[in-house]
Formats: sequence, structure tokens, C-alpha cells
Amino acid sequence: MGAGRPATKLLLLLLYLLFLFSHSSCSHFEALRRSSPNSAAGLCDLLLLPFGYPCTEHTVETKDGFILSVQNIPSGKNALRETRGPPVYLQHGLFQGGDTWFINPCEQSLGYLLADNGFDVWVGNVRGTRWSKNHTSFSIHDKEFWDWSWQELAQYDLLAILSYINLKTQSKVMYVGHSQGTIMGLAAFTMPEVAELIDSAALLCPISYLNHLTARFVRRAVALHLDQMLQTMGIHELNFRSNMGIQILDSLCDDEYIDCNNMLSSITGTNCCFNGSRVEYYLEYEPHPSSTKNLRHLFQMIRKGTFAKYDYGLWGNLQHYGKLHPPSFDLKDVPDSLPLWMGYGGLDALADATDVKRTISELKSEPQLLYLDNYGHIDFIMSTKASADVYGDLILFLKSRVGTGSSS
Repeated sequence: MGAGRPATKLLLLLLYLLFLFSHSSCSHFEALRRSSPNSAAGLCDLLLLPFGYPCTEHTVETKDGFILSVQNIPSGKNALRETRGPPVYLQHGLFQGGDTWFINPCEQSLGYLLADNGFDVWVGNVRGTRWSKNHTSFSIHDKEFWDWSWQELAQYDLLAILSYINLKTQSKVMYVGHSQGTIMGLAAFTMPEVAELIDSAALLCPISYLNHLTARFVRRAVALHLDQMLQTMGIHELNFRSNMGIQILDSLCDDEYIDCNNMLSSITGTNCCFNGSRVEYYLEYEPHPSSTKNLRHLFQMIRKGTFAKYDYGLWGNLQHYGKLHPPSFDLKDVPDSLPLWMGYGGLDALADATDVKRTISELKSEPQLLYLDNYGHIDFIMSTKASADVYGDLILFLKSRVGTGSSS
């Protein structure tokens, strides 16, 4: 009888969620439905070329068959020199795409600023995002297309893209990641085949542990076992622009505990310098889809307090890993010769400062640090003041690597 209780509890939760979906008014999230992506054009055509920045579209195939979209901005719009600067790769976070580095004005967006500072900028878009929805065998309507988590993003997407950039530039690559882009990065840096392609890494809101996450909306989703319910319901794609995605958001809202009229702060924490007047414009590009399996892997990190591979259960783990429990990513395997820079904030409800300090303590080398007490999770990529508060320091770090020998 005891063995049946978890299944019974899950079934009751599933029925509860279905009840919420069927009675949901979606009043908080109609903007997601209204602000659908504005065209089928590529990222270069939408955000770079209209502002005078040179930009070319590239495709990269991963070992497991995904076709990824990558953009290259070889210089700033007023560049005079013909020789390229050192390559810098930008890796976006969860429910975002490569557009996230360019959707603020040119003087406020890190992607534009890096190009104007003489870097050869490369932009990644992981599988499943608006820009990377192709596969050699599957379509986005196949459940197999969505059978991945950030583990595969680190193991396959990053390896394929960084190898491509290395081949094109004949140079090691400077890595910049935000949020999930840092989870991917830190996991990938423990893999020698990836680490040898990296010159240095700048991590915004670095995450390897989520023990102290305080975001109320996320905590509620974890407590309701949303990830398990969605998988049980056969929902493999998590798209918050779809009717189902909007209903999921609305069903999780409880105005007694969560201010769903300020959804961003409920998910990421308070942001000091986010320009709320641009939300309608941001929604033309974001959020991007991800996989339910990816959400479940992130929720496993929260529940278990680990930085480990995806947990398939005892039997599944034996099949995938030859062990009862999924192997951990050991941060001590990140080479101590890899220069690191990290920026984090005191108001971040996802990359909590306590967890960031644990990450730092487990590395063999000490990264350069930038701590901003009043910054939240989104401030590091969308703050109106980030160019002065964050990007100046980050760009100085990257420039210090130019001419060191390892990036040439």
C-alpha cells in the first residue's frame, strides 16, 4: 500500500492541474498570446543589419542531429580595420535565445558593445529555440525532438558550436554565458574536449547549485511537481506562448503569495534597473520554448541540492550511466588554468549569492568577481545601467586576455 501512495498523489495532483487548466481565465498572460514573434526572418535581419552591424547566419549540426542557428558579428558598425578581433561566444539562458544580447538599445546591449570594442562576436541558439528548430530526423512535433535537458546542451550543443567557431577562426574562444548558459558552461568546462576550446569565461549569474533559490513562482511549481505532471500528461515541449503554456502559468498563480502582475520578479527576484516600458517589445522575441525534460532536470537540482546529470530513476540510471545514481559534475575538473570572471547580484532569486559562493569554493582557481548588491537576475543582461555597472568590467577582463598567446 505504501508503494502506491506516490503514484496516487501524483494522479491527484495531475487531476488538480487539469481542473485548474479547464477553469483558467489566463488574465495575467494575454500579452504572451498577443506578442507572437514578428516574422520568420533570421536574427541578423531583425536585430543586427538594420542597425548597421555586419552579421552572417551559420548552421551547426550536433552529434545527435540537431541543426543549430549561429550568428557572427565580426566587427562593430563603424569598424575601420579589416582584421578580426578575438572570438567571443555568447550563450543565452533558459527560455531565451541569441536575441537576448541585442534587444536593448545598442549602447546598453552586451552583444553590440562587444562588437564595437573590437571583438569577433558569435551568438548561439540552443535546440528548441525559435532560431534552432530543425533536426536531421525529427520535427518539433515529435516527442524525440524534445528528449533533452541542459546536460545535452552542454555535451552536444556547446561542443558543436565551439568546435565550429574554433575551426572558422583558428583560435580559442572567449565564453560569455548568463544563467542556464553558465550551468551549461560549468558542466562543459569539466569535459576536456570542450575545455581545450576555451580561452577564458565570463559568467553572469553563475549557477551550479540551486539550493537557496527563493523565487516564489518557481518554488510553487517545484512543490506542485509540475515537471512530473507535465511529463505524465505527455507534454514534451514547454512553450509559454501556446494555449497550454499560458494556462500553466495562470494555474500556478496565487495572488495571496505570488504577484503575477509582476511575473518577472516572481520568477527571477527584484530587478533594480529593468525598463518595464519595453516589455511589449521584449515579448516579440521572448520567451523561447524549452523541453519539459529540461525543466525537470532543473527541478531535480533544486530538490536534491546537486549539480549532476539527469536522474532517470534507479533502473534508468543503470541503463544510462551504469550506476544507481546520476554522476555529479565535479567543479574541480574545471582546469585551474582557465581564467574565470563572475558577476552576481544580491537580489537574484535564482542564482542566490550563497550558492554562487559554494560554486566559487569548489573551483580550483579563484575567479575575478563583480558583486552588485542591488542587482537581480535579469539586470545583468537587460539593466539600463549594465553597460556601466557590469559590461565595462567584463570587457576589461576579456581585453586582458588578448595577446596572452592562448587565444591566438
